[in-house]
Amino acid sequence: MLKTSVIHPTIMEVLARSGHFAQVVIADGNLPVGAMNGPNSTTVHLNFKPGLLDALTVLEGILEVCPIQGAIVMQKPAEANAEIHNSYKELLGDVSWDEMERWAFYDKIRDPLTTLIIQTGEQRRFANLILTVGVVKMAEESNF
Repeated sequence: MLKTSVIHPTIMEVLARSGHFAQVVIADGNLPVGAMNGPNSTTVHLNFKPGLLDALTVLEGILEVCPIQGAIVMQKPAEANAEIHNSYKELLGDVSWDEMERWAFYDKIRDPLTTLIIQTGEQRRFANLILTVGVVKMAEESNF
C-alpha cells in the first residue's frame, strides 16, 4: 500500500523511472499535448472536465513524490494575467525559476529529458509548467 496520496499508476511508474534532470510537464487544458510528445515522454490525461483536475493540485501531488530543483514557465504577453506563476513559486519554494519564449518552451517540452506530461483540466492561461527533477538527499547530507 502506498503512503503518498498520489496513486495514479502511470504517474507513479514514470516518476519512478525518472532520474536527476528528468523533466515533468504539468500542462493546462489547452496545451496541444499530442504535438508535444518527445522520444521519452509518456502523456497522462487528467482533463476529464474543464477545471478538473487543476494544475496546482497536480503540482502538490508531484511535490509529495519527488524532489524538484527547477521550474520553467512560458513568458506571457505584458497585458496577460499569469497569477498562477506566483502560486507555483509559493508551492515550489527555493528552486531555480526561468521563463521561456513560447516556441522555445514548446521545444523544451519535446526534449528527450521529458519523461512525463500530465494534462490537467486547468483553464487559467499560461499555466503550463516544466519541472526538473532533483536528487533525494541522504540523511547524512541533510546537515549541510
